[in-house]
Amino acid sequence: MIATSLPRRTAFRLLQRASMALALLAPVPVIAAESTPVTSARVTATLLSSRDAVAPGERFQVALTQKLAPGWHSYWQNPGDSGEATRIEWTLPEGVSAGAIQWPAPKAIRVEPLVNFGFEDHVLLPVEISVPASAKPGETLTLSAKATWLVCEKICIPEDGAFTLDLPIAPAGIVDTAAEARIDQARAALPKPAGFPAKLTAQGEDKLALTLPGLPAGASDVRFFPVLDTLIEHAAEQPLANGALTLTRSTAFKIGTPTTDGVVTFDDSGVKRALALNAEVEPALLQAAAAPAQAPAKVVLPPPPAEDLTLLLALAFAFAGGLILNLMPCVLPVLFIKALGFAQVAQASRGEVRRHGLLFLAGVLATFFALASAVIALGAGWGFQLQSPPLVILLAVLMTLIGFNLIGAFEIGGRLQGVGDGLASRSGPVGAFMTGALAVVVATPCTAPFMGAAMGYALTQPPAAALSIFMALALGFAAPVVALSFAPGLLRLLPKPGRWMIVLKQAFAFPMFATAIWLTWVATMQAGADGALAALVAILVAGFALWLVGVTRGSGRALRAVAAAVAVLLVGATSAFVIESATPSAQPTVQAGTDGPGVWSPARVADLQAQGKPVFVNFTAAWCITCLANDRVALSRQEVKDAFAKLGVAYLKADWTNRDATIAATLTEYGRAGVPLYLFYPGTKGAQAEVLPQLLTPETVVSAAQRAAGK
Repeated sequence: MIATSLPRRTAFRLLQRASMALALLAPVPVIAAESTPVTSARVTATLLSSRDAVAPGERFQVALTQKLAPGWHSYWQNPGDSGEATRIEWTLPEGVSAGAIQWPAPKAIRVEPLVNFGFEDHVLLPVEISVPASAKPGETLTLSAKATWLVCEKICIPEDGAFTLDLPIAPAGIVDTAAEARIDQARAALPKPAGFPAKLTAQGEDKLALTLPGLPAGASDVRFFPVLDTLIEHAAEQPLANGALTLTRSTAFKIGTPTTDGVVTFDDSGVKRALALNAEVEPALLQAAAAPAQAPAKVVLPPPPAEDLTLLLALAFAFAGGLILNLMPCVLPVLFIKALGFAQVAQASRGEVRRHGLLFLAGVLATFFALASAVIALGAGWGFQLQSPPLVILLAVLMTLIGFNLIGAFEIGGRLQGVGDGLASRSGPVGAFMTGALAVVVATPCTAPFMGAAMGYALTQPPAAALSIFMALALGFAAPVVALSFAPGLLRLLPKPGRWMIVLKQAFAFPMFATAIWLTWVATMQAGADGALAALVAILVAGFALWLVGVTRGSGRALRAVAAAVAVLLVGATSAFVIESATPSAQPTVQAGTDGPGVWSPARVADLQAQGKPVFVNFTAAWCITCLANDRVALSRQEVKDAFAKLGVAYLKADWTNRDATIAATLTEYGRAGVPLYLFYPGTKGAQAEVLPQLLTPETVVSAAQRAAGK
């Protein structure tokens, strides 16, 4: 009917335009403009987009949303007296860029005696995304973001989430009306430019004056939130008089720029308003510092810190650390195996002995190279592989099987046919190499003196230099065994072969069993009772599988094949069970003030320092034997506990048994690649920590406590 009532050419053009519009719209699927939520008992977070589809060259808004449980809060870009700002790390296609977070005006959240700057209930953090003009319609724009935030009530809990949005690229952008309205509402409430000049000047020795000439005459409940956290005492009152706020200087006051940013909030006739300031700073204040209310305790850092090392010094430290590592308790079980191996080859030719020593060296170097490559590539720390419960369980199984092999329950790689008879067999050289590899694996729970600084330095260097430092550590670790193999005079001191070697070999099984028990305990600390069950089941199945293969060794080919197949199926099923069961469980939370140490976080340290309490932080892990030894020798001693109680020391524990990015970052900050790390913070806000030695004595800890308390 339309075609008959209009000129034919006009009707054709209308039909053509309608068809083109449908063609443009058809390829664009209708998808949600909000990511899958990341939810905890405290926060529900999503990534929200104002567009269902984007166009080439378009700029549009996304926002990280946080819905906070009652009583909990997250933080502004300057968190105030404690806390940590929300951060977003973007992974974007080539040509796509993300702007900075557009921060809403914060609230002053009082947590006596502190004041934090942050958000309660619900907050949107907008970010502008720019799409390149070269983007092609029909393709998909994937926005990936990893956000981290700290959420606090009476305790503080770091949280994070990964968010992904897949937005189709179309010739014209498609607005998500509801999402855009939410983001526009949040952006409309952002602090507006003040539009008047503000100035920060000195007012006596400990006060500042912030003049606000354009503030409305009836403004009330005025508060200034500085972006710089070394400007003012956040908890102090901010009285307003004659158009100027009186602020209290921070005890760590420092400013080095001629202007400073911040936000002023106030009530204007019942309406909450926020203005963004860029205040001019009086020249006399630049780089000035107010005298602290309490002189910080003298901090003595043990030389040399990692940042003062040179490559040559780091290589020397690594070699020395490797030598000392041979004396650490975690390596003792493998030292027994090494001693047995040399006893077996002591009466062989000098060339054979040297070959065993060099094969041990090769095993050490190869394993160190593999671990070092993983540490450098992944940014992990020394001992990182023991943060995997399945690997810990595998090592427990291996130690158990080695123990039963030594005790004579079964033989791996052939029997020892008399003393010296098996030296030419393949098992000898392979055993020497594998002993070196095993020594490295079980050495990783330990950190020796000199070693921590060297490896911390390594992680700040290019890959080639970092790898050379790890190899120097490997050479130091292998040096005693290699030297012994090239010193026939020392080998001749060993007694002649005899029955004593069989007895000694069997005795060496028990350190292996002890190591297996310890590793099972580590798995329990990582994954709870399920971890212990998984370890015990794995040991049972591995032993049964080896017995099944061994007991059918003299049978027909078909029976041996069936036994091998059953063993493989059992091991495969058990491996799946171990991986599923050995999931790290939540670590028990122990608050300061109970019998045990409190749970470490940077915010908790800041809170305690602001209260005037010295803080001792123990960076440890269940798999770190050096840590456990220090705990038994020093930290659990009554004289240390009494000193902590007398001096009011707050004891916090940073448990790295399972991987924790915040702990890893702090270790790197202090030039360490692994635990242990011991820090003593004076009871003065912002004061730097003293780094204690890696091997503790009660006297060392008590003296550090006295220094931190200013005694």
